Amino acid sequence: MPRALAILGCCLAALGCGGSGSLTGQQYRDGEASYRVGLLDSPWERLHVEDQNDLAWSRGDLRAIIQINASCDPALDIPLVALTNHLLIGFTEREIESQELFPMASREALRTHLRAKLDGVPRELALVVLKKDGCVYDFALIVAPGPSFERARADFDQVLGGFSAP
Repeated sequence: MPRALAILGCCLAALGCGGSGSLTGQQYRDGEASYRVGLLDSPWERLHVEDQNDLAWSRGDLRAIIQINASCDPALDIPLVALTNHLLIGFTEREIESQELFPMASREALRTHLRAKLDGVPRELALVVLKKDGCVYDFALIVAPGPSFERARADFDQVLGGFSAP
């Protein structure tokens, strides 16, 4: 299990940069962004990954993480596909299973489901990228491939379903 957690830590490091804000109930706030997310219950454990992501949780039995990050800069008017590709830096042997636009927070978001490797270790990912009011929000589920992904995806969708931003 320590090897699996180390791999998950690498996954977190490969994804966006974040802040040192606070989560009160479902509301996250830092100097840059404020947003709400759906709740995760046990057995998800909150990770404190300062300077990596705004929010992150792990679930050891599934070898899974969920991360959320916001970056606010009106100059970041970058296409959703390019923002998604940025999240994949460090992943190799990428195989996109699906990619679709869907409505989220009164905007259009991009959801990508793929399989890839990180340092040779297979991972299954669900990524969601949203741009709203000068901010980019990215959400990631990173799991060992197979049944663990399906089990964790329902929780990931719960987090997404509770998302709102001013």
